[in-house]
Amino acid sequence: MQKEEKLLETSLPDIIAKVAEIKNAIASFLFKLENEYATLNWPSMLDNFALISSNMNSLSKVLKGERIPPLRNFTLFPVLLSPERDQELEKLTEGRLFMCNHEVVPDYLRTKPETDVEEKINQLNTKAGTIPSDNAQKQLNNLNKITSNILDIINSYKEEWDNESKQKTQQPQTSSQAETNTLIAAISMGKGLRLQSQISQQQMQQQMPNMQPGQKPMSVGKVPSTVKTTIRAGSHPYQRS
Repeated sequence: MQKEEKLLETSLPDIIAKVAEIKNAIASFLFKLENEYATLNWPSMLDNFALISSNMNSLSKVLKGERIPPLRNFTLFPVLLSPERDQELEKLTEGRLFMCNHEVVPDYLRTKPETDVEEKINQLNTKAGTIPSDNAQKQLNNLNKITSNILDIINSYKEEWDNESKQKTQQPQTSSQAETNTLIAAISMGKGLRLQSQISQQQMQQQMPNMQPGQKPMSVGKVPSTVKTTIRAGSHPYQRS
């Protein structure tokens, strides 16, 4: 028993941390419901429910672990009941509980449901016992048929959605990311583009080997003229004798 008590003492910090995570998740969800109800949508609510559910599952895994002994083997009972205000208890419960008296203990340390709930459960059990076994079996069969039909519909739609997603992923690629990046770099930073002066110099360098000695290089961009002009020396009307 002492070994189990030591294990419980060492594992209490993990349990307290998991419970604190659950408390924070519930408090955050309640805050959204009270203050963000106008903009709160269904996907956001599902995310909050999923967070609370995951925290509950993690706490359940911790409680079922080998490091923690079964809690059902331990008994929790109040050591002292006092009608006076307890500051330490108020600090531990973050102001939710001010004292530990005879009115509080039955609610916080209850191991059975409340009287009204227990009566309701007994009524349902007696009502279920009065139903004949044949009728109960028929109702179970009808419920199983409805459930199986719903599952078939869900599975059929799931297959269609999977096929559509596969077809979308298998479409041929109509673009190249590398070429897109090259085009963007050329437009934004001029990467890979050559200036006009560089092109002119390259053209002149290509023409230089074909030129004869003493011939001037032809200006780039001008078409050579094919018209021949001849100048003749004639008599000037005002020429001196």
